[in-house]
Amino acid sequence: MKRMMLGLTAAILFTGAAIGGAFAAEPATTVDANGGKVWVGENSMTLYTFDMDKAGETASACTGKCIAAWPPLAAPADAKASADGEWTTVTVTDKYGKAGLMCAYKGSPLYYFVKDTKAGDMTGEGVGGVWHIAMDK
Repeated sequence: MKRMMLGLTAAILFTGAAIGGAFAAEPATTVDANGGKVWVGENSMTLYTFDMDKAGETASACTGKCIAAWPPLAAPADAKASADGEWTTVTVTDKYGKAGLMCAYKGSPLYYFVKDTKAGDMTGEGVGGVWHIAMDK
C-alpha cells in the first residue's frame, strides 16, 4: 500500500494531473480555519510551507525522503507565473532524482503532509519546528 501511494504521488507530481493547465485559475483555494485563511489543495487537504525554502529560490529545499513525506502541490510542465506574480513554480526533485514543477504562493512552495488523511487535518503544523500551515497573508 505504501509503495502504491508513493507511486501515485510521483505520478501526480510529474504529470501535473493535480492541476491540469498553466495557472488558468489559482491552483489552490482558501478556507476559514485556524484563525485565518488556510490554503488547501485538491480534496480540501491542508497545504504547508517549509522554513528551509527561501523566497525567490528556483528549487524546493525538500527533496528525497523529505518529499516522500511532504508531497508537493504539483504544477503542470507548462505552468507559468500568474499575471499578478502571486503564483509561481519551483523545481522539485523526488527521491529517485527525477525533477518536476510544484506551485509556490508568494514565493513559498506548497506541500501536503502524508499523515493528513482527510480534509481538515492539520497534523503537519509545527513538525520539526520547520513546517507550518500555509496561510493567505
